Amino acid sequence: MKALKKLSLMAMLCLGLAACKKENQFEPEASTFEQKLNTTEVVASAQAVVTGFPENFESGTKGSYATAPVTLISGSWSLNDALIGNLAADAKNGSQSVRIRNTGILSMNFDVNGADVVTIGHAKYGTDANSTWQLWYSTNGGSSWLQSGSTITSSSTSLSTVTFNTAISGNVRFQIRKISGGTARINIDDFSISTGDGTTTPPITPGDNSHLLMGNPSNAVASITYPENYLIERTYYTSSYSKTRGTPNWVSWHIGSSDLGSAPRQDDFRADNTLPSGWYQVSSSSYSGSGFDRGHNCPSADRTASVAANSSTFLMSNMMPQAPNNNQGPWADLENYTRSLVTAGNEVYVICGSYGSGGTGSNGGITYTIDNGRINVPANTWKVIVVLPNGNNDLSRVSSSTRVITVNMPNTNGLNTNWKTYRTTVNAIESATGYDILSNVPVAVQNVIEAVTDNQ
Repeated sequence: MKALKKLSLMAMLCLGLAACKKENQFEPEASTFEQKLNTTEVVASAQAVVTGFPENFESGTKGSYATAPVTLISGSWSLNDALIGNLAADAKNGSQSVRIRNTGILSMNFDVNGADVVTIGHAKYGTDANSTWQLWYSTNGGSSWLQSGSTITSSSTSLSTVTFNTAISGNVRFQIRKISGGTARINIDDFSISTGDGTTTPPITPGDNSHLLMGNPSNAVASITYPENYLIERTYYTSSYSKTRGTPNWVSWHIGSSDLGSAPRQDDFRADNTLPSGWYQVSSSSYSGSGFDRGHNCPSADRTASVAANSSTFLMSNMMPQAPNNNQGPWADLENYTRSLVTAGNEVYVICGSYGSGGTGSNGGITYTIDNGRINVPANTWKVIVVLPNGNNDLSRVSSSTRVITVNMPNTNGLNTNWKTYRTTVNAIESATGYDILSNVPVAVQNVIEAVTDNQ
């Protein structure tokens, strides 16, 4: 089911975007913010190295990229679109390292007992372009996988070390997934797994409160090479932006009690001058006379802990042309309800966006674009809200009984005033958009919660 969703996403984007030419075009780039949140550069001194590690890849041989297992000192590893490299251009400690191309995978075929810290040496191969990759783990023998930490960029020709605070007990195995760069290659060496020796407290599972903890719905990329799926990561929310549409495809954010304070509404609508050079910057007056509101994706009232937080929501790159009776009616009521859940002792992860073209604002008729064709008017606005009681290790707490509120509202003025009228399933939104909205949640859990329409 998930594979079909990803295929649907690619088909949709390739049909709509002339620039879509590579099957891995929408894989994510590294995020400095996420790297700081989820990875460190120093291994805690009070760690014991797991037997068989570090794996230095010196004992095996594999000269082709064809998928095959290789027996190494630590155990059997599967190399998919990867080989054991020993050329001068291979970055390595010793005589060999793993070389991965395209969207290849380096995967353990065995479990170890516990992993508090995973440390990996990485570099780009020779003069190849930069690439990004991720560390994934499985606690059920490889039946399902979850990402650990953040996406990492390999940009140096000499090995750099990155450390993931995994804090996993029990059986676990790891894999490295190269996710961007095409035929550009990376080297992986000195794969180390460590456990605490009893003198340290394992870190909290990384990722809590991250705006992309539930996943990157379209695999947005922080590169101008992907102007229709451009990843923007801010302190207070994260979004996928479309240069052609002049609006976000989606915006994702976390709301906890600490996000709700007493900072006043700033109303400082303004162009986003952080967009790439040469891109049109939607201005505060671009919606004037259009019959549509400057509709927030991440709401102003969700960010009242400080003036800076509130002001960040007024960037025009966070806006969509929204029919007034949509924006000020059931949409606003749902926003208020969401905040009431937070004040009642919950934290929420919200993903919202818009799709299609053609809405009806206060001027009547169907409008497809405004601002002389520079801004698309969406046909629908949607939102997904994952509700969790306050706590830690959020991703692991998402279960088949977790409440997920999903709505899909037509972007018109003739709306029912009750937001509950527009409740639907995550599956329905994914079918309409091609996105994989809760991609970081285990597939078995996704299959349950994404098929349920909230009725509370």
